[in-house]
Amino acid sequence: MREMPVPDVGLGAMILRRAALVPDLPALSFEGETLSYRDFGARIRRLASVLRKLGVNRGDRVAFLGFNHPVFLETLFAAAAIGAIFVPLNFRLTAAELDFIVNDAGVHTLLADDAHKAVIDAVRAGLCCRRYVAAESPSEGWTDHAQTGEHLLPLAAAERVEADEVALIMYTSGTTGRPKGAMLTHGNLFWNNVNARFGPDTPAGGVSLTAAPLFHIGGLNVTTLGGLQSGGHVVLHRSFDPGLVLADIARYRVGTMFGAPAMFLFMSQHPAFASADLGSVEVLVCGGAPVPEALIRVYGARGIRLCQGYGLTETAPFATFLGSRWIETKLGSAGQPPLYGDVRVVDALNRPLGHGERGEVCVRAPNVMKGYWNRPEATREAIDAEGWFHTGDVGYFDAEGFLFLCDRVKDMVITGGENVYPAEVESVLYEHPAIAEVAVIGLPDEKWGEAVTAVVRVVPGSALTIEELRAFAGEKLARYKLPLRLHVVDEMPRNPAGKVLKYQLRELLRA
Repeated sequence: MREMPVPDVGLGAMILRRAALVPDLPALSFEGETLSYRDFGARIRRLASVLRKLGVNRGDRVAFLGFNHPVFLETLFAAAAIGAIFVPLNFRLTAAELDFIVNDAGVHTLLADDAHKAVIDAVRAGLCCRRYVAAESPSEGWTDHAQTGEHLLPLAAAERVEADEVALIMYTSGTTGRPKGAMLTHGNLFWNNVNARFGPDTPAGGVSLTAAPLFHIGGLNVTTLGGLQSGGHVVLHRSFDPGLVLADIARYRVGTMFGAPAMFLFMSQHPAFASADLGSVEVLVCGGAPVPEALIRVYGARGIRLCQGYGLTETAPFATFLGSRWIETKLGSAGQPPLYGDVRVVDALNRPLGHGERGEVCVRAPNVMKGYWNRPEATREAIDAEGWFHTGDVGYFDAEGFLFLCDRVKDMVITGGENVYPAEVESVLYEHPAIAEVAVIGLPDEKWGEAVTAVVRVVPGSALTIEELRAFAGEKLARYKLPLRLHVVDEMPRNPAGKVLKYQLRELLRA
């Protein structure tokens, strides 16, 4: 029997094949300009040749720092087309935080938009990068990629990659305070979108609006990559502006959009919301935090379905999904596992638990990451011998197989859809001379989902305000990681081993 060839599921091959199939359809709209798939594919081929000319080889890392921009996606696909690995950088990070990530990833070539070249220049002397490329306007010390590519032949064809080859390294903060790079393969991204297409409430093709940051797995791979994979039209916003989103939903007849609940809340509070033409919207996908019941009702009154999913960077991100048909009857649930993937809850000995029993949520699916970049020990801790990824989240299944999340093993705080890890914030706050002891926790917040909260025992005779604390930490931490609230206590609750009991702090301060 003749053996059938395995299809190339690489991102580079995918987008160039899509461009060949539907060259005249709109692919990407950005700030008033719309690129057809033909033009988008041509840009990708040209940038791929530029990267090769700059010395980027198979397996090298190519990074992008900046707001949402077509060049972000062009860089992603161009790198994939020559077998390189793309590293999206969080533009909210400080220079010191970026310094660590760029060097940890061993970035060969770094592209940055106009707004972020200065932060790189500030730490450039200590970076490992060989090439620096201007994503927008040319400037001294930065290669102009458009000019460089003028006289180059565009890439003829994408290099074939195997499904288990790394496509992206996406950095997510760790409980030790140092970010870890999740290695997502071409197969991970492909299977995530297969699961999404076979899940509830996911329209194929059509028009999708992306205002969530592309450096975040939600902004990149909930609707954006899947939309381009299916030949859809992506309307890309440089950053989130609720009024502009409402206007562009009507202008482009947008059918779907991903966002954190806070984004949809801000849209609903905008003066234009009541009169906005939202008739084209099929479904809005929420992630990063539970969807408040009041928000479901607000959009329901406009005839719009809200659905929510649970996922992580390490699962690319689809772990469970709650379709809109269950959004009210299963309020608070994270949903059900996908068609091609499993989720279970285990005890401290990694034994599966029954319905209603709380334990750690674990995922085993083809969209689970390959591991952490340069972190074999962290990989072994996260992915067990049977291939189950341990999320660090505590949850339980109800009798009907719906997952509910109730706590976090790692005490992670989710604020505005961004992950904040207390250990990282605590290590900075401990340097403040007035702080004798600090514990960082998340407390419910109507605007952000959770508020980063510093619980502090001060040095005797000292005083501290939230404004002073934020100003002190602002030089070393991104703004979304800075505490929004400060509570001064006489002592910290501890277990017999001396560990601070953060769940008691949360219970005390919620009361």
